[in-house]
Amino acid sequence: MAWDDTCYESRPGVLISHAWGGRSDFEDNKAAQLAELGYVGFAIDLYGKGVRGSNPDENSVLMQPLLNDRPLLQQRMQIALSQCRKQKEVDSTRVAAMGFCFGGLCVLDLARTGADILGVASFHGIFNPPDNTAGNQITAKVLVLHGWDDHLATPGQVVSLAEELTTAGSDWQIHGYGHTVHAFSNPKANDPDHGNVYSPDADRRSWQNLQIFLAELF
Repeated sequence: MAWDDTCYESRPGVLISHAWGGRSDFEDNKAAQLAELGYVGFAIDLYGKGVRGSNPDENSVLMQPLLNDRPLLQQRMQIALSQCRKQKEVDSTRVAAMGFCFGGLCVLDLARTGADILGVASFHGIFNPPDNTAGNQITAKVLVLHGWDDHLATPGQVVSLAEELTTAGSDWQIHGYGHTVHAFSNPKANDPDHGNVYSPDADRRSWQNLQIFLAELF
């Protein structure tokens, strides 16, 4: 958790949900950046006890059980939200969540449960819906920051997500970045052979869009 300790008033909290490798310096640095903006950054650990993968095979082994059991994934996200709200530095009435890759799916699932959260933001996330949230109303505002050529989320899946969010009554927006693929915000995830390419432009633009989104929420 990161916050500006020169400020003694509670302030909005933002959960940060990690990519498939587990919580890392990348998410922790995002928490620090959010603290510089006047928020509390709350980087969560869905795998528990600091467990992390060191290669794609290990990452997949960690992630797959939660993809196979979306209610369990949603439960862990709800626990993280509850814990964030309990922190004295956090204004419990003003909380949002953001996530990267697998973490993007996680924050979308949190919204899909109808959780009492102001908004969620997905960075190069995965869109396939779970089997247990159809018919739910999504009260959270939703921001999707997406590389249009992402092989893990095709244009057809983008349209399906938009239709899902519309049906659920969400106030949603999707920003598509042209000539941009998966993992565009993380230089360390750059791996063209596997369809992951860092994009300084998309990274900068998506962070600007996030700041506008959070300012509107809070």
